[in-house]
Amino acid sequence: MFLVTGGAGFIGSNVVAALNDAGRSDVAVCDVLGDDGKWRNLAKRQIADFVPPAEVIAWLQGRRLDAILHLGAISSTTATDGDAVMEANFRTPLRLLDWCTATATPLIYASSAATYGDGDQGFDDDGSVDALKRLRPMNLYGWSKNLFDLAVAERAARGERLPPQWAGLKFFNVFGPNEYHKGSMMSVLARRFDDIKAGRVVQLFKSHREGIADGDQRRDFIYVDDVVRVMIWLIATPQVSGLFNVGTGKARSFKDLIVSAYGALGREPNIQYVDMPEQIRGSYQYFTESVVDRLARAGYNGGFTRLEDAVEAYVKGFLDRADRYR
Repeated sequence: MFLVTGGAGFIGSNVVAALNDAGRSDVAVCDVLGDDGKWRNLAKRQIADFVPPAEVIAWLQGRRLDAILHLGAISSTTATDGDAVMEANFRTPLRLLDWCTATATPLIYASSAATYGDGDQGFDDDGSVDALKRLRPMNLYGWSKNLFDLAVAERAARGERLPPQWAGLKFFNVFGPNEYHKGSMMSVLARRFDDIKAGRVVQLFKSHREGIADGDQRRDFIYVDDVVRVMIWLIATPQVSGLFNVGTGKARSFKDLIVSAYGALGREPNIQYVDMPEQIRGSYQYFTESVVDRLARAGYNGGFTRLEDAVEAYVKGFLDRADRYR
Protein backbone atom coordinates (compact mmCIF):
# COMPACT_ATOMS: atom_id res chain seq x y z
CA MET A 1 0.00 0.00 0.00
CA PHE A 2 1.05 3.59 -0.71
CA LEU A 3 0.15 6.61 1.40
CA VAL A 4 -0.14 9.86 -0.55
CA THR A 5 -0.45 12.87 1.72
CA GLY A 6 -2.03 15.82 -0.03
CA GLY A 7 -3.48 13.17 -2.34
CA ALA A 8 -6.60 15.19 -3.15
CA GLY A 9 -4.51 18.22 -4.11
CA PHE A 10 -2.98 19.17 -7.42
CA ILE A 11 0.21 17.11 -7.69
CA GLY A 12 -1.01 14.49 -5.23
CA SER A 13 -4.13 13.60 -7.21
CA ASN A 14 -2.03 13.23 -10.35
CA VAL A 15 0.23 10.83 -8.44
CA VAL A 16 -2.82 8.84 -7.31
CA ALA A 17 -3.97 8.69 -10.95
CA ALA A 18 -0.56 7.39 -12.07
CA LEU A 19 -0.56 4.71 -9.37
CA ASN A 20 -4.08 3.64 -10.41
CA ASP A 21 -2.99 3.55 -14.05
CA ALA A 22 -0.10 1.29 -13.00
CA GLY A 23 -2.63 -1.14 -11.50
CA ARG A 24 -2.37 -0.03 -7.88
CA SER A 25 -5.68 0.56 -6.14
CA ASP A 26 -4.17 0.06 -2.66
CA VAL A 27 -3.59 3.78 -2.24
CA ALA A 28 -4.53 5.66 0.92
CA VAL A 29 -4.99 9.41 0.71
CA CYS A 30 -4.34 11.81 3.58
CA ASP A 31 -5.86 15.23 3.02
CA VAL A 32 -8.51 17.78 3.93
CA LEU A 33 -11.24 18.14 1.30
CA GLY A 34 -12.82 21.35 2.56
CA ASP A 35 -15.51 23.01 0.49
CA ASP A 36 -13.56 24.14 -2.59
CA GLY A 37 -14.37 21.15 -4.79
CA LYS A 38 -11.10 19.33 -4.17
CA TRP A 39 -13.01 16.03 -4.03
CA ARG A 40 -13.40 16.23 -7.81
CA ASN A 41 -9.66 15.57 -8.16
CA LEU A 42 -10.31 12.05 -6.84
CA ALA A 43 -13.72 11.43 -8.41
CA LYS A 44 -12.28 9.13 -11.11
CA ARG A 45 -9.83 7.40 -8.78
CA GLN A 46 -9.87 4.25 -6.70
CA ILE A 47 -8.48 4.63 -3.20
CA ALA A 48 -8.32 2.23 -0.28
CA ASP A 49 -8.69 4.75 2.55
CA PHE A 50 -9.01 8.46 3.28
CA VAL A 51 -7.22 9.74 6.37
CA PRO A 52 -7.55 13.20 7.97
CA PRO A 53 -4.10 14.74 8.65
CA ALA A 54 -4.72 14.88 12.40
CA GLU A 55 -5.15 11.10 12.45
CA VAL A 56 -2.37 10.04 10.11
CA ILE A 57 0.27 9.14 12.73
CA ALA A 58 -2.20 6.98 14.65
CA TRP A 59 -3.35 5.43 11.35
CA LEU A 60 0.23 4.45 10.52
CA GLN A 61 0.77 2.43 13.68
CA GLY A 62 1.19 -1.27 12.94
CA ARG A 63 1.05 -0.83 9.15
CA ARG A 64 3.52 -1.77 6.45
CA LEU A 65 3.67 0.47 3.39
CA ASP A 66 5.52 0.37 0.09
CA ALA A 67 6.25 4.09 0.44
CA ILE A 68 4.94 7.39 1.72
CA LEU A 69 4.63 10.10 -0.92
CA HIS A 70 4.40 13.24 1.21
CA LEU A 71 2.87 16.08 -0.81
CA GLY A 72 0.62 17.53 1.88
CA ALA A 73 1.47 21.07 2.98
CA ILE A 74 0.23 24.58 3.40
CA SER A 75 1.59 25.61 0.01
CA SER A 76 0.42 29.19 -0.32
CA THR A 77 3.34 31.57 -0.67
CA THR A 78 1.19 34.26 0.99
CA ALA A 79 0.38 32.20 4.12
CA THR A 80 0.91 34.17 7.34
CA ASP A 81 -0.12 31.78 10.16
CA GLY A 82 3.33 30.71 11.27
CA ASP A 83 2.13 28.15 13.79
CA ALA A 84 -0.14 26.40 11.29
CA VAL A 85 2.59 26.39 8.63
CA MET A 86 5.16 24.97 11.04
CA GLU A 87 2.80 22.19 12.12
CA ALA A 88 1.90 21.24 8.55
CA ASN A 89 5.23 21.82 6.81
CA PHE A 90 7.80 20.96 9.47
CA ARG A 91 6.49 19.06 12.50
CA THR A 92 4.28 16.64 10.54
CA PRO A 93 7.04 15.78 8.02
CA LEU A 94 9.41 15.15 10.94
CA ARG A 95 6.94 12.67 12.41
CA LEU A 96 6.61 10.94 9.04
CA LEU A 97 10.40 10.87 8.69
CA ASP A 98 10.72 9.24 12.11
CA TRP A 99 8.06 6.65 11.27
CA CYS A 100 9.64 5.84 7.91
CA THR A 101 13.05 5.50 9.57
CA ALA A 102 11.71 3.18 12.27
CA THR A 103 9.81 0.99 9.79
CA ALA A 104 12.36 1.10 6.93
CA THR A 105 9.79 2.69 4.59
CA PRO A 106 10.80 4.87 1.63
CA LEU A 107 9.85 8.54 1.94
CA ILE A 108 9.52 10.78 -1.10
CA TYR A 109 8.52 14.30 -0.16
CA ALA A 110 7.82 17.68 -1.72
CA SER A 111 10.24 20.49 -1.12
CA SER A 112 9.99 23.64 -3.23
CA ALA A 113 11.87 26.06 -5.44
CA ALA A 114 10.57 28.70 -3.01
CA THR A 115 13.50 27.66 -0.79
CA TYR A 116 15.82 29.52 -3.17
CA GLY A 117 14.37 32.91 -2.32
CA ASP A 118 15.28 35.64 -4.80
CA GLY A 119 17.79 33.40 -6.55
CA ASP A 120 20.89 35.30 -5.41
CA GLN A 121 22.37 31.99 -4.25
CA GLY A 122 21.53 30.33 -7.56
CA PHE A 123 19.24 27.38 -8.17
CA ASP A 124 21.66 24.49 -7.63
CA ASP A 125 20.16 21.63 -5.59
CA ASP A 126 23.23 21.19 -3.40
CA GLY A 127 21.75 19.32 -0.45
CA SER A 128 24.66 19.90 1.92
CA VAL A 129 24.04 21.48 5.29
CA ASP A 130 26.20 24.49 4.46
CA ALA A 131 24.43 25.11 1.14
CA LEU A 132 20.96 24.88 2.68
CA LYS A 133 21.95 27.25 5.49
CA ARG A 134 22.94 29.87 2.91
CA LEU A 135 19.48 29.96 1.34
CA ARG A 136 17.19 32.87 2.24
CA PRO A 137 13.57 32.06 1.30
CA MET A 138 11.36 35.10 0.79
CA ASN A 139 8.20 33.76 2.42
CA LEU A 140 7.00 31.60 5.29
CA TYR A 141 6.21 28.67 3.01
CA GLY A 142 9.70 28.56 1.48
CA TRP A 143 11.34 28.95 4.88
CA SER A 144 9.37 26.03 6.36
CA LYS A 145 10.31 23.81 3.42
CA ASN A 146 13.99 24.68 3.69
CA LEU A 147 13.87 24.02 7.42
CA PHE A 148 12.77 20.44 6.81
CA ASP A 149 15.33 19.93 4.03
CA LEU A 150 17.96 21.10 6.50
CA ALA A 151 16.74 18.78 9.24
CA VAL A 152 17.10 15.78 6.91
CA ALA A 153 20.51 16.95 5.68
CA GLU A 154 21.78 17.38 9.23
CA ARG A 155 20.72 13.85 10.16
CA ALA A 156 22.51 12.54 7.09
CA ALA A 157 25.65 14.57 7.90
CA ARG A 158 25.71 13.18 11.45
CA GLY A 159 25.40 9.63 10.12
CA GLU A 160 22.04 9.10 11.80
CA ARG A 161 19.56 6.54 10.54
CA LEU A 162 17.23 7.61 7.77
CA PRO A 163 14.65 5.73 5.69
CA PRO A 164 16.17 3.25 3.21
CA GLN A 165 15.19 5.72 0.51
CA TRP A 166 14.48 9.39 1.03
CA ALA A 167 14.08 11.98 -1.69
CA GLY A 168 13.17 15.64 -1.41
CA LEU A 169 11.90 17.21 -4.61
CA LYS A 170 12.23 20.94 -5.22
CA PHE A 171 9.33 21.55 -7.57
CA PHE A 172 9.53 24.61 -9.80
CA ASN A 173 6.47 26.16 -11.53
CA VAL A 174 4.20 23.15 -11.95
CA PHE A 175 1.04 23.45 -14.03
CA GLY A 176 -1.55 21.01 -15.31
CA PRO A 177 -4.91 19.34 -14.65
CA ASN A 178 -6.48 19.29 -11.18
CA GLU A 179 -5.03 22.63 -10.06
CA TYR A 180 -8.43 24.36 -10.25
CA HIS A 181 -9.10 24.48 -6.50
CA LYS A 182 -5.97 26.53 -5.85
CA GLY A 183 -7.53 29.93 -6.57
CA SER A 184 -4.87 32.64 -6.83
CA MET A 185 -2.17 29.94 -6.58
CA MET A 186 -3.26 28.33 -9.87
CA SER A 187 -0.93 28.72 -12.82
CA VAL A 188 -1.41 31.87 -14.92
CA LEU A 189 -2.53 29.62 -17.77
CA ALA A 190 -5.35 28.07 -15.77
CA ARG A 191 -6.42 31.45 -14.36
CA ARG A 192 -6.53 33.13 -17.77
CA PHE A 193 -7.75 30.32 -20.02
CA ASP A 194 -11.43 31.32 -19.99
CA ASP A 195 -10.41 34.85 -21.05
CA ILE A 196 -8.23 33.42 -23.83
CA LYS A 197 -11.05 31.22 -25.12
CA ALA A 198 -13.64 34.01 -24.90
CA GLY A 199 -11.46 36.42 -26.84
CA ARG A 200 -10.98 38.79 -23.93
CA VAL A 201 -7.67 40.55 -23.48
CA VAL A 202 -5.14 38.84 -21.22
CA GLN A 203 -3.10 41.13 -19.01
CA LEU A 204 0.54 40.46 -18.19
CA PHE A 205 2.95 42.60 -16.20
CA LYS A 206 5.15 45.17 -17.84
CA SER A 207 8.83 44.90 -17.09
CA HIS A 208 10.32 47.43 -14.70
CA ARG A 209 13.87 46.23 -15.18
CA GLU A 210 16.38 47.44 -17.72
CA GLY A 211 17.02 45.02 -20.57
CA ILE A 212 13.95 42.83 -19.96
CA ALA A 213 10.96 43.21 -22.26
CA ASP A 214 7.36 43.36 -21.09
CA GLY A 215 6.08 39.84 -20.43
CA ASP A 216 9.58 38.41 -20.63
CA GLN A 217 9.81 37.65 -16.91
CA ARG A 218 10.80 33.99 -16.88
CA ARG A 219 10.02 30.89 -14.88
CA ASP A 220 10.91 27.21 -15.12
CA PHE A 221 7.45 25.96 -16.07
CA ILE A 222 7.07 22.18 -15.78
CA TYR A 223 4.05 20.08 -16.73
CA VAL A 224 2.64 17.99 -13.91
CA ASP A 225 3.02 14.78 -15.94
CA ASP A 226 6.80 15.29 -15.91
CA VAL A 227 6.76 15.77 -12.13
CA VAL A 228 4.75 12.58 -11.63
CA ARG A 229 7.08 10.67 -13.96
CA VAL A 230 10.03 11.60 -11.74
CA MET A 231 8.20 10.36 -8.64
CA ILE A 232 7.20 7.06 -10.26
CA TRP A 233 10.82 6.60 -11.35
CA LEU A 234 11.99 7.13 -7.79
CA ILE A 235 9.55 4.50 -6.51
CA ALA A 236 11.03 2.07 -9.04
CA THR A 237 14.62 3.10 -8.19
CA PRO A 238 14.91 2.63 -4.41
CA GLN A 239 18.68 2.99 -4.36
CA VAL A 240 18.40 6.70 -5.19
CA SER A 241 18.19 9.17 -2.32
CA GLY A 242 18.86 12.89 -2.01
CA LEU A 243 17.54 16.36 -2.66
CA PHE A 244 16.69 17.08 -6.29
CA ASN A 245 15.40 19.97 -8.37
CA VAL A 246 12.38 19.03 -10.45
CA GLY A 247 12.14 21.51 -13.30
CA THR A 248 12.87 21.45 -17.01
CA GLY A 249 16.16 23.32 -16.70
CA LYS A 250 14.86 25.82 -19.27
CA ALA A 251 13.31 29.14 -18.22
CA ARG A 252 10.50 30.43 -20.44
CA SER A 253 8.59 33.69 -20.36
CA PHE A 254 5.03 34.31 -19.22
CA LYS A 255 4.44 35.61 -22.74
CA ASP A 256 5.60 32.26 -24.16
CA LEU A 257 3.16 30.45 -21.88
CA ILE A 258 0.14 32.54 -22.89
CA VAL A 259 1.04 32.68 -26.60
CA SER A 260 1.27 28.88 -26.56
CA ALA A 261 -2.30 28.69 -25.23
CA TYR A 262 -3.54 30.91 -28.05
CA GLY A 263 -1.66 28.70 -30.48
CA ALA A 264 -3.27 25.55 -29.08
CA LEU A 265 -6.66 27.12 -29.86
CA GLY A 266 -5.56 28.38 -33.27
CA ARG A 267 -6.03 32.03 -32.28
CA GLU A 268 -4.00 35.21 -32.49
CA PRO A 269 -2.65 36.48 -29.16
CA ASN A 270 -4.48 39.37 -27.49
CA ILE A 271 -2.16 40.50 -24.69
CA GLN A 272 -2.08 43.80 -22.84
CA TYR A 273 0.82 44.77 -20.58
CA VAL A 274 0.00 46.56 -17.35
CA ASP A 275 2.11 48.14 -14.63
CA MET A 276 3.25 45.83 -11.88
CA PRO A 277 1.84 46.91 -8.49
CA GLU A 278 4.27 49.12 -6.60
CA GLN A 279 4.18 46.92 -3.49
CA ILE A 280 5.67 43.90 -5.27
CA ARG A 281 8.12 45.55 -7.68
CA GLY A 282 11.03 45.40 -5.26
CA SER A 283 10.67 41.70 -4.52
CA TYR A 284 9.37 40.33 -7.83
CA GLN A 285 11.45 37.53 -9.34
CA TYR A 286 12.34 38.06 -12.98
CA PHE A 287 14.05 34.70 -13.52
CA THR A 288 14.00 31.17 -12.12
CA GLU A 289 15.62 28.18 -13.78
CA SER A 290 16.39 24.83 -12.21
CA VAL A 291 19.71 23.04 -12.39
CA VAL A 292 18.76 19.42 -13.09
CA ASP A 293 22.19 17.82 -13.42
CA ARG A 294 21.91 16.03 -10.08
CA LEU A 295 18.73 14.22 -11.14
CA ALA A 296 20.37 13.20 -14.42
CA ARG A 297 23.47 11.93 -12.60
CA ALA A 298 21.20 9.84 -10.37
CA GLY A 299 20.05 8.04 -13.53
CA TYR A 300 16.83 9.82 -14.51
CA ASN A 301 16.52 10.10 -18.29
CA GLY A 302 12.78 10.59 -18.70
CA GLY A 303 13.18 14.04 -20.23
CA PHE A 304 10.80 16.99 -19.90
CA THR A 305 7.98 18.15 -22.11
CA ARG A 306 8.59 21.23 -24.28
CA LEU A 307 6.45 24.14 -23.08
CA GLU A 308 4.41 24.41 -26.29
CA ASP A 309 3.65 20.67 -26.25
CA ALA A 310 2.74 20.71 -22.56
CA VAL A 311 0.39 23.67 -23.01
CA GLU A 312 -1.26 22.01 -26.00
CA ALA A 313 -1.79 18.79 -24.02
CA TYR A 314 -3.27 20.74 -21.10
CA VAL A 315 -5.51 22.93 -23.26
CA LYS A 316 -6.84 20.25 -25.59
CA GLY A 317 -6.95 17.44 -23.07
CA PHE A 318 -8.40 19.31 -20.10
CA LEU A 319 -8.95 23.09 -20.09
CA ASP A 320 -10.98 23.17 -23.32
CA ARG A 321 -13.26 20.30 -22.27
CA ALA A 322 -16.45 20.23 -20.22
CA ASP A 323 -14.74 17.82 -17.82
CA ARG A 324 -11.36 19.30 -16.95
CA TYR A 325 -10.38 16.71 -14.35
CA ARG A 326 -7.96 13.83 -14.68
